[in-house]
Amino acid sequence: MKVGLMFVNSGPFSQPELLAQLAVSAEQCGVESLWTVEHVVIPQGYQSPYPYAKDGKIPGGEDVAIPDPLLPLSYVAALTTKVKLATGVMILPQRNPLYVAKEMATLDLLSHGRTILGIGSGWLKEEFDALGLDFHVRGARTDEAIEALRAVWNDNPSSFHGKHFNFGPLMSFPKPAQKGGIPVHVGGHSPAAARRAGRLGDGFFPAIADAAKLKELFGLMRDEAHKHGRNADAIELSCMGRANVDTIKAFADLGITRVVVPPPGFDKEKLTRGLEKLANEIIAKV
Repeated sequence: MKVGLMFVNSGPFSQPELLAQLAVSAEQCGVESLWTVEHVVIPQGYQSPYPYAKDGKIPGGEDVAIPDPLLPLSYVAALTTKVKLATGVMILPQRNPLYVAKEMATLDLLSHGRTILGIGSGWLKEEFDALGLDFHVRGARTDEAIEALRAVWNDNPSSFHGKHFNFGPLMSFPKPAQKGGIPVHVGGHSPAAARRAGRLGDGFFPAIADAAKLKELFGLMRDEAHKHGRNADAIELSCMGRANVDTIKAFADLGITRVVVPPPGFDKEKLTRGLEKLANEIIAKV
């Protein structure tokens, strides 16, 4: 079982010194991957319910620091050699896939092929409104963007012709270091996200820890993969969870190969102790 860390660019980890401590110590302790989150803005007084908290609000409040998800990973790439660099998640329909393709390919090249693109379709309608984007077509934009990314990463020249994105033939270099392009892991815990992962994903990452719900979502994902002639067993399964051996082993029984947990501390001393404990009591036993 692989263990990753979530939220590594937000709150106190927006500061370079603590991010560096997290990245270097996590790699030394056997953490497999680091996952960044994204919100370009948080509109004041938003009413859209945050789907991962009972109170429907983003942890840390409206003024929590959430740096861009890719720039911190570039910083981490220069400090590390093994840990994977992942977005968890990038809100893909808010971005032009040509920019995402270039930025991710650049990061993949600089990190010698260590990137994972975790994507979601978004939940915060007011953020889409601020960007001048239609919240209600975000699913279709997400699907097209995934296909467009793969065209740019793998084809030369590259073309894509859809309803929301239309380009080519064109040239885009560098290509990713990873053969076949960067793996795209679909985030979200809705039926739509499960089906998207089955159709288009290299991985599926519902950021929840409810075993019954996960089992249901994985079933939907597998059914959709079979409908489209894809090998469901080749789609890597991840989830969020607590750093607990029994919990993680139970996830393994569902076919999950990666559990992503929050950082174990928010200052240098607690972070170092927490990561050492994670290495000795969790990573070494799973």
